[in-house]
Amino acid sequence: MSAQPQGMPATPTMPVVDHPREVRGRFMARVYGLVMAGIAAFIGMQYLMFAYGFAQFMAELIVQTNWLLLLGGFMVVSWMANNLGIKAQTRAGQWGGYLLLIGANAVLFTGVLFMAHALGQADPAYEGIISQAAWLSILAFAGLSFIALTTGKDFSFLRGFLMWGGVLALVLIVGGVVFGTGLGMWFSVAMVGFAGAAILYSTQQVYRTYPPEAEIPAAMNLFSSIALLFWYVLQILMRR
Repeated sequence: MSAQPQGMPATPTMPVVDHPREVRGRFMARVYGLVMAGIAAFIGMQYLMFAYGFAQFMAELIVQTNWLLLLGGFMVVSWMANNLGIKAQTRAGQWGGYLLLIGANAVLFTGVLFMAHALGQADPAYEGIISQAAWLSILAFAGLSFIALTTGKDFSFLRGFLMWGGVLALVLIVGGVVFGTGLGMWFSVAMVGFAGAAILYSTQQVYRTYPPEAEIPAAMNLFSSIALLFWYVLQILMRR
C-alpha cells in the first residue's frame, strides 16, 4: 500500500500508511510508547502482587489445580480484552480495554513468575531466568517489528495460520486438561513460533490498516503478542 498521493487530502479514518511521513512517525511512536507504558504498568502490578503475597497464592493455586487451565484463561482473556478495545467507540472504552488486558495478564502471569523466581533462588543455573526471558522477548519483538515495518513482504497470509493455530492451541490445551496430559517442550517451542508470526502480522496490520487515532487498540494488539512470546520463552527456560 502506497503513501497518500500528493494533492489528495488525508482523512482521519484512512490507514496510517496513507498519511504523510510525519503522521506515520507520530503514530508508531505513540503506539510503541503505549506498549512500553503497558509493560511498565505490568511490572508495577507484579511488584505489588509479590509484595502482598498474591503471587505466592497464585503459584499454590497452579500447583493444586491444572496449570493448563491458567494457560487457556490467558489466551481467552487476551482475546476478549483485545476485542473490547477494538470495538470500543470512545477513548475511555479503549483505555478500559487496555487496562483490563494489562491487569488480566498481570494476574495470570504472577503465579508462574513466582515459581520462576523461586526456581532461580533454589538453583543457581536458573538465576535471573525472568530477566533472561524478558530480554530475549524484547529483542525478538524489536527484530520482528523492524522486519515487519521495513520489508516489502506482505504478511497478511499469516492471518489464516494464526486463526487456525490459535484454535488448535486451545484444543490441545482443553485436551490436556481433560486427559491429564502435559503438552511438553515441543508445544512451547511451537507457540514461540506462533507468537513470532503474530508479531509480524500484527505490526504490519497496525501500520497498514489502523487509522491514526487507533493507537490504543494498536498498542493492545502488540502488547498481547509480546506477552504471549514472553510466556512461552519463560516456559522453555524453566524446562531446560
